[in-house]
Amino acid sequence: MFDSFAEQQGQHRTHFGRRKFLAMPLLVPFALKRTLLQAADDHSDPNASRFLFTSRGKTGLAGSESGELKYLNFDAPGQSTWQPGPGFSDGRRVIVLSMEPRRDGPGRPFEEYYTQTPTHLWQYNLDTGSLEEICTQDRIAPFTTPALLISDDRLLIQVVKDKVGQIFSVRLDGRDAKEFTRAGEGLPYGLSLSPDRQRVAFHLASPQGYQVWTSNIDGTDRVCIAAQSGHLYFGTQWSPDGGWVLYVDCLHQNDPGHDWADVCIGRPDGSGHKVLTTGQSMWFAATYGDAATRGGGSNVPAWTHDGCILFPQRTPDAKVAWEYRVGKPDLDHFNRDFKPEQARGGTRICRLDPKTGSITALTNVTFEHPTWDFRASESPDGKQIAFCRAGVGEAPSIFVMDADGQHARLITRGIDDMGADHPRWIP
Repeated sequence: MFDSFAEQQGQHRTHFGRRKFLAMPLLVPFALKRTLLQAADDHSDPNASRFLFTSRGKTGLAGSESGELKYLNFDAPGQSTWQPGPGFSDGRRVIVLSMEPRRDGPGRPFEEYYTQTPTHLWQYNLDTGSLEEICTQDRIAPFTTPALLISDDRLLIQVVKDKVGQIFSVRLDGRDAKEFTRAGEGLPYGLSLSPDRQRVAFHLASPQGYQVWTSNIDGTDRVCIAAQSGHLYFGTQWSPDGGWVLYVDCLHQNDPGHDWADVCIGRPDGSGHKVLTTGQSMWFAATYGDAATRGGGSNVPAWTHDGCILFPQRTPDAKVAWEYRVGKPDLDHFNRDFKPEQARGGTRICRLDPKTGSITALTNVTFEHPTWDFRASESPDGKQIAFCRAGVGEAPSIFVMDADGQHARLITRGIDDMGADHPRWIP
């Protein structure tokens, strides 16, 4: 779906590219779930089963058991969209990102104008509803987004200045900025924090391609996990025991739309790279909706508490309804034509055991009812799985099922039934 940034820029300096923007809503679920999962051991109600999600630029809160469903009303003028970010160790506060009206549009190219849009970072208390803006001091650039909360008082942020992206480590108020990466070497995102909070995993969109690395939390002592010409390695998540890093491998030269990928793991010390699936069988670049509800964003696999992996597996002949425009100018930051008559097959949520290689389907795709299931994640107690489901030409809905795939039930279709996406569990 998205052009490889390295392909676009060659050996030139790394700019802010298409995949980076569309993946931004996915930068934070790793950190949010992992941090809140840690907090759940000490603070959470074992009967609680709530998650955050996004719909039409708003952030929603749902309870899979209680039936709770509401949209958070943030009292801040001039903000067009909101989305949840990393969670604090107390399991009650999260960082949220807001954006002012976008500066790109007709006659204003995305690459030049989008990152002129001012963003704001906030600390939100889920219990009290209090909202406090953070990262206001010594601001590096108008466009700043949260990447990873490495402690309760220090945050990795992504900034874009003069179309060049970089990661900095800052205090919550924005002061004491330190480079995590250097300008021009590539932009890391898809960040995740190791269980012992000592290492960071990320993929680096570099002039040499998309690579997976680990480093200390200050960016030093980098170790390459996966890097190979012709392979786009993307997304990271640490296994519960810290022994593996999870990511995907897209053969982008044969798949310019980045529709498909394989699931991979590697050791944090750079050894043990394994490709766990074959035939690019994971749905990577999610696309959904019709002309009025179209959207998408990168899919990434997720660990379960017992060391298995959830991922969206395609049927052998699957074809998406939104066909990538090969070789055509990207004028709308989506670059696809809607051809529902050509769509076929779908995807199902599967559970993959990396030790044995066995794959168990948790949802089903039938000829009579083709569906596209994606974005699966396990609840902190390991009892439920939230995921998105979309029919051909339909906006996604959020479902919850038991961990074994039974009793799938609809939670929300979003605001005015216009779609809901990116479910993220909280204690």
